[in-house]
Amino acid sequence: MKKVDIYGIKNCSTMKKATSWLEEHHIDFQFHDYKKTGADEGNIRQWLTTQPWDQLINRRGTTWRKLSDEDKLDIDDNKAIQLMLSNPSLIKRPVLTLDNEVYLGFKAEQYEQFFSE
Repeated sequence: MKKVDIYGIKNCSTMKKATSWLEEHHIDFQFHDYKKTGADEGNIRQWLTTQPWDQLINRRGTTWRKLSDEDKLDIDDNKAIQLMLSNPSLIKRPVLTLDNEVYLGFKAEQYEQFFSE
């Protein structure tokens, strides 16, 4: 059985869609709530090995818009990690890990494909 972890915020509508989809398809998963446990630097570093920071950070959300202009300049992986650790709501939701694969966001068609492979 593959190990499935999903990261996000419980009250996020996209998170609810993703976790509902997993439950409807009888896929066991471990949910990690940023509001309760924060973001984990080790996980973020791992995710950045397969996803660029500008995909991992949701730049369309209110958390990004509230950042100072200085925070938004000259971002590299290390600066992105610090921003995500101090503002876990910046991280695109959900982040789903399946074995060593990392998937961002939720689309039912993509989940169908991920779990059929």
